[in-house]
Amino acid sequence: MISIQQQDFSVSDELAKLEANNVSDGAVVTFTGRVRNHNLGQEVTGLYLEHYPGMTEKLLEQIIEQAKTRWQFSQARVIHRIGELAIGEQIVFVAVTSSHRQDAFAAAEFIMDFLKVKAPFWKKELTTNGAVWLDAKTSDQNKAKSWLD
Repeated sequence: MISIQQQDFSVSDELAKLEANNVSDGAVVTFTGRVRNHNLGQEVTGLYLEHYPGMTEKLLEQIIEQAKTRWQFSQARVIHRIGELAIGEQIVFVAVTSSHRQDAFAAAEFIMDFLKVKAPFWKKELTTNGAVWLDAKTSDQNKAKSWLD
């Protein structure tokens, strides 16, 4: 289940959907990313996100399918917001349910790591010194590559 949306989401509602009638999974792992007020020594005042409609969803589906070839899990849920976001607002939600915690943790981390470097999102950071489009961080690229070793 993948959603690209402008509106905010409720973590508790998303968790309830994943857990509804789910008595086979003993693990639910979630990650929520938020807009922080700083980056690389700059004071951040907001964030603007764009994406490539259609391709973004397709790539996220491929990332989830790739995770399924490595770990056993039942469900994955990815929500990514677009548009203008204020400090403290939620940006991304990744959740995985599995019979076992190790698979759920690993799959959720893998999905998030590859979302950061493969999915066609563009992030413009609004700072006190103006706006700047951000590239994927080298550390994020290295983390994603580490899954392939």
